[in-house]
Amino acid sequence: MFLESESYGPQAMNVIACEGSERIERPETNKQWLLQIVRAGFRQLPLNQEMMNTAKDRLKSRYHKDFVIDEDSQCLLQGWKGRNIFVLSFWRPDC
Repeated sequence: MFLESESYGPQAMNVIACEGSERIERPETNKQWLLQIVRAGFRQLPLNQEMMNTAKDRLKSRYHKDFVIDEDSQCLLQGWKGRNIFVLSFWRPDC
């Protein structure tokens, strides 16, 4: 729970509740990041489906109903009430 209160909480608050000058960070969309990483010479690796299933099961049993985990474009999306807060993906250099 330390991670949620010290890292996820403040970052989620920034994305969900802050607008205009109150916003601390202005994160780019995951689609923008994917394009930049590909242009930098990396290749995306698929998500491990066992990991996805475990994450979804833990979410359902331990967290608020409005917190969601989903998958899109080989990325794990963590969100709150339909807004993405964190995106996790795996990459390797495309040699």
